[in-house]
Amino acid sequence: MAAQPLRLYSLHVMLFSFILIFGLYGQGALYERLPGLPPIRSSKQTPIKRLKNKRIDFEARFWSGSRKHSRIKLIESFFHFNDLVTAKQMLNKIMIYAGKKKTAINEDSSAIFHFHQALRSFVRACYAISLKEKKLSIITYPENHFPLMQGSLSDEEYQTPFLVFQKAFAEYSIKDFDYYMAVAVYFSMGIYTHTAESKIFAPYIHLIKMLDAAHLILERRIQKNQ
Repeated sequence: MAAQPLRLYSLHVMLFSFILIFGLYGQGALYERLPGLPPIRSSKQTPIKRLKNKRIDFEARFWSGSRKHSRIKLIESFFHFNDLVTAKQMLNKIMIYAGKKKTAINEDSSAIFHFHQALRSFVRACYAISLKEKKLSIITYPENHFPLMQGSLSDEEYQTPFLVFQKAFAEYSIKDFDYYMAVAVYFSMGIYTHTAESKIFAPYIHLIKMLDAAHLILERRIQKNQ
């Protein structure tokens, strides 16, 4: 009887890994070879065109139950399913286990899958916000300072959290974040002789900062409406 749950967990991990890899191949974002996979040619990344009238697909239908979201509503939905502390703890745990050899993360595979899908949508919403910083800049409060809410943000980023998104997407594209998140999840869920590449650490820092910045924006919107 004890072997059956283990077999089911292994099947879940295999299925999740297949979905991750299939998605990366479909997007052409698998730049480097993962264990057990054939190599794929790397292609130069082209900057995402910032078209004013082009809508960004947040790809949120699976985890949120709705296809239509505004950028702020999407972030509200994300934190409805994952509060800030829980989201950062899950991301930290995935990163820790991605760097461990022959050790798999002790989390339910369905929970990791749901979090991974939600985080992909979250990144897209943050990108959409970075395109609208001028219209949303009225939400900044440079005169207020609450250290407990600052989190990983610098003083400048705390005053103007939209800078976090601008910095993140000046360095990485949405496809880059998709790739590095998938790599981290892939290595955290399996037992391999290799660990995830060290390149995933910089995107991880950006993700942590985006979580803090997005949550701060929501808090300030609540304050503004009160």
